[in-house]
Amino acid sequence: MKQLEEFGIRIPEILLPKNIDLSTWSVIACDQYTQDKAYWKKVEETAAGKPSTLNLILPEVYLGSEDKPQRIEKIRSTMKDYLAQGVFDAPRNCFVYMERTTAFGRTRKGLVAQIDLETYEWKPFSKANIRATEATIVERIPPRMEIRRGAALELPHIMLLVNDKDDLLVGGCKPTDGRAPIYSGKLMSNGGEITGWALESEADIEKVTSAVNKIAEANKADDGSTFLFAVGDGNHSLATAKAVWDEYKKEHPEDTDSSVRYALIEIVNIYDTGLTFEPIHRVIFNIDSRALIAKLAEKLEGTAKEVADAAELEKAVKNSWANFGFDFVENGQQKYILLETGIKELAVARLQPEIDAFLKDAPAAHVCEGDVCKMVKPEIDYIHGTEEVLALGKKENAVGILLPPIAKDSFFETINGRGPLPRKSFSMGEADEKRFYLECRRLFK
Repeated sequence: MKQLEEFGIRIPEILLPKNIDLSTWSVIACDQYTQDKAYWKKVEETAAGKPSTLNLILPEVYLGSEDKPQRIEKIRSTMKDYLAQGVFDAPRNCFVYMERTTAFGRTRKGLVAQIDLETYEWKPFSKANIRATEATIVERIPPRMEIRRGAALELPHIMLLVNDKDDLLVGGCKPTDGRAPIYSGKLMSNGGEITGWALESEADIEKVTSAVNKIAEANKADDGSTFLFAVGDGNHSLATAKAVWDEYKKEHPEDTDSSVRYALIEIVNIYDTGLTFEPIHRVIFNIDSRALIAKLAEKLEGTAKEVADAAELEKAVKNSWANFGFDFVENGQQKYILLETGIKELAVARLQPEIDAFLKDAPAAHVCEGDVCKMVKPEIDYIHGTEEVLALGKKENAVGILLPPIAKDSFFETINGRGPLPRKSFSMGEADEKRFYLECRRLFK
């Protein structure tokens, strides 16, 4: 049986604050509510005057703010202050098994661990153990490197998916001996409740090691490579960690086992019933809707047919892994077109490239507002929620495109065969269900 290190997994040194009050210590991932400063102002009010992970991160709503350099410097100094002033208990060498019940009534299980960045690669068609699920936008990495580079602590909102139908690794490692949790409580701002237990005994580690070996064997390809984990959330954060490590090892070639080489993450079973995959729909403005649908029907070898209303369209899309819905105005009348296809892999992986190809050559649309008319190039937007897509489809020269649910069974297979999914392919749960910062780890010492 292989050791965990051979799979790029290590037991982390977990830092938790003393006398932890989760309702003020934990805050949601920095890449949420990026257009909602009011949300983050409310978080500031809730955590005011108390140790909080809010003081250790830069919410991305402030990425473009003029005082960003000052904010980053304040984060760095606060990290050092928390370490020097005894905010944290002594480090604890352990995995953390956690359960989180969200405000939507779903309970998700997770395993907090440390991964070796040498076993991760975001570039397409990688054979690494850990791979990206969606296209990585390189331009997003440098601003994030500013924050991680030289930081004394790291806090994870990265979630890795494991292809584990038997739930050996996460659910299978749940403590059953009645041990006390290392944290438990309510999360702020509709975040639900969370409880975590340390996995640190020899028996605990043996169970994790055995589970990883079995999963690796089940996911081994003919060429000997193993697709062990797929990045579910925090893709750009993990790519940033990799970039900072690559930079560091060039400057310090002798320091081959630096803490910078590793990243703290949460592992989640893709088949966890508490983990929902929501499709991210598309709306295209200034477009010839009929021409787009005809081209997609041709390229996807599908059949387009008109349905009676929005309810019928929504039902037909939701009840299939391969159907797409189109909502648009034609000659002053609302039209609903269902495109039925025989796609077997994740539908968005086939759809988005064809949309991109169509938009590349699509002519500008003749758009009039009152007496003013102009030619406008097509634009695409990515929308969460069916209701908003259907509403936007009622605008002139726009088409709302409903995507089907994400098929968990074909998720790993699609990425293994086709590479990372197109941008904005799926969302793991609702915004309030995203990971909250909680556990910490020493980074630059």
